[in-house]
Amino acid sequence: MSTPGPERVPSTVKVDKTSGQGKPPAAKSAGAKSAGAKSGTRPGARPQGKGGKGRKPTAPVTVKGSRNWGPIAVAGVVVLIAVGIIGYGVFASIKGTEKWQDKAAGIEGIVNYRAQNNPAINAQDHKEGPLTYVTNPPVGGAHNSVWQNCMGDVYAQPIANEHAVHSLEHGAIWVTYKQGLAADQVSKLQEKVQGRDYMFMSPIANLDKNISLQAWGYQLKVDNADDKRIDQFIQALRLNATLEPNAACSSGNTTTGPLQAAAPPAGN
Repeated sequence: MSTPGPERVPSTVKVDKTSGQGKPPAAKSAGAKSAGAKSGTRPGARPQGKGGKGRKPTAPVTVKGSRNWGPIAVAGVVVLIAVGIIGYGVFASIKGTEKWQDKAAGIEGIVNYRAQNNPAINAQDHKEGPLTYVTNPPVGGAHNSVWQNCMGDVYAQPIANEHAVHSLEHGAIWVTYKQGLAADQVSKLQEKVQGRDYMFMSPIANLDKNISLQAWGYQLKVDNADDKRIDQFIQALRLNATLEPNAACSSGNTTTGPLQAAAPPAGN
């Protein structure tokens, strides 16, 4: 049996931090530290480019997109249309509230005989037999007690002034034309009159223009049936120029030709 020797004490070895391979990292030299400070490279950073020189930074590329004018153009058109609609609505509203007298005054070439305050035109009394009038065709004055039928009637021959003036008093428009006017012109006038109440039409002798329109106290003479003022006259004055609102245009005289003089009293 062997005798145990003296107790062995383990020795302690101090070891620095090691690298991944168990070897302590090499100490950085003062020169390396100084170079790193000068270059502005933080410790441990990877050197850039050859020889440790940094690559020049690349400026960012700015891409300027071209402006899309399509939506802008569409929006502009929409705005213009909206403004047009609103503008027309305002215009129509104003025109809709305009007095008929103002509408008539706006027709180029119209003659307002009411403004003349002529007693021979303003007269409304009933008289029998042929009468003399201030204008040709007449636009007012004393007249026969029977009106000319004016429910869109088209008369191929001249009618009596005395019956026609009574129809004007009721608010009708009397369309007259020069005898011998071209057939196509007469046809166009007929389209504006036929079948329309408070309208009537006939040729008339000694007319100084091709066409003449009459309402009570108003007259418009034109050369052509296509003249847009014809429709303006009818629209402004038909029924509006009446001196007897709600008076009838039916059940009137339907014959043509001048009014005959009254027969002398018996015994003369």
